[in-house]
Amino acid sequence: MSAPEGPVLPGEHGTDGGGRRPRSRPETTLVLDPSWFDTLFGAEELARLRAAASLGDPVVAHDLSSPAALRRLAETEVLITSWGCPPLTAEVLDAAPRLRAVLHAAGSVRGHVTDAVFDRGVRVTTAADANAEPVAQYTLAAVLWAFKKIPFLAADARVHRADWGYRERHGELSGRGRVVVLVGFSRVGRRVAELLTRLDLARVLVVDPVADPAAVRAAGAEPVPLAEALPLADVLSLHAPSLPETRHLVGAAELAELRDGAVLVNTARGALVDTEALERACAGGRLYAVLDVTDPEPLPSGSPLYTLPNVVLTPHVAGSLGSETRQLSAAALTELERYAAGLPPLAPVTRESLAVQA
Repeated sequence: MSAPEGPVLPGEHGTDGGGRRPRSRPETTLVLDPSWFDTLFGAEELARLRAAASLGDPVVAHDLSSPAALRRLAETEVLITSWGCPPLTAEVLDAAPRLRAVLHAAGSVRGHVTDAVFDRGVRVTTAADANAEPVAQYTLAAVLWAFKKIPFLAADARVHRADWGYRERHGELSGRGRVVVLVGFSRVGRRVAELLTRLDLARVLVVDPVADPAAVRAAGAEPVPLAEALPLADVLSLHAPSLPETRHLVGAAELAELRDGAVLVNTARGALVDTEALERACAGGRLYAVLDVTDPEPLPSGSPLYTLPNVVLTPHVAGSLGSETRQLSAAALTELERYAAGLPPLAPVTRESLAVQA
């Protein structure tokens, strides 16, 4: 894709639009699925990009093995990456001898940042903090609705209509004094804890063996082991990364420990939950689930989770979509401006931190 056409925008000739001249305008290439370009980069974002970076042809690359991409890689100092970026292998890095920074305009870099990137000493950053905001908002809404079983009562209303007796079938319909267990004190988990404690509705417990207990308490929550937390949970909300050691973190044994009427909320990764065990638990009617992610994703068309009245499925919409994605590109552009000015990154990713991130 060639450089976006259009009028000269603020900052085109060397300032950032606010009168500050960057130390340099590094040669920069965007690497993402081209279908995401217009979603991530509007006029404001393009103005910042053109002010902070020197852009060549192509501006946006996807197939890093094409002749045009290889020519551009040879000149590139900074890659701004997002969804659809292919793995940055040793071979790709060999074609980019001047590469110094990979700035990701999305959340996880696990799909494209390889050990070779860290071996080279390339700066890596993520926009995961910006992506965490809509996920935390979705989760907060799911938890508050779970207290009163709102989505499940809404499903019942379509069947029972004027017979309001169905309201009594779902147990306690209150948010006061309930217990929310957050598994993972991640970017999202921390935000959800802080949002819930501000409302002063529920007791918030956090299960995360690597989290600083003092930080958990500072967010208004209590650190507890999983075994202790499960029987107390009215809502169990998952915010852990998908790692080999967290696969099926919630399986049949853990689901059996939840009290009757508990609601599982998953906005993290589907592999955290044993899907077959969840199907059995929900089919029995004892538990509820709000699932924005599943394993596999999407579920096979024959999965009972599609039709169970105590399950809500959404198609992976909690994270940044539409206009929300501009916050991701804005975060990457801030990192670009800081790099050009010789400032440290705001959200660095290291080999060590990636090992415990999504």
